[in-house]
Amino acid sequence: MKKEDFLTDDFLKQFKTGEELNNFLKSIQKRGIEKILEGELDAHLDYDKNQTSNNTNSRNGYANKTVKTSHGITEIKVPRDRDASFNPMLVPKRKNMVDGIENVIISLYAKGMSNSDI
Repeated sequence: MKKEDFLTDDFLKQFKTGEELNNFLKSIQKRGIEKILEGELDAHLDYDKNQTSNNTNSRNGYANKTVKTSHGITEIKVPRDRDASFNPMLVPKRKNMVDGIENVIISLYAKGMSNSDI
């Protein structure tokens, strides 16, 4: 699927104002950041969500974090582990800025990847 086929004119016509388009891009960015963080935790724990494991460390819910992006300030859910040994690379502990990730997420979305794939 080509980029042009995914972002059709009919799809883009639904946005009546620049604010609506920015809100859409902000929500895509937020979901992308959260999914990337979940993928990082999967790699850290060495098993996917809802799978059984012999590992003593496991998922332990989420923590809310406010981050600054090019689309403004966004509140995201950062997954946690029981040992508190998970240190995300995308948004490290005690940091609140995400640099350049929005370009990656938008390009993946434009290339036709679904929200769940991103």
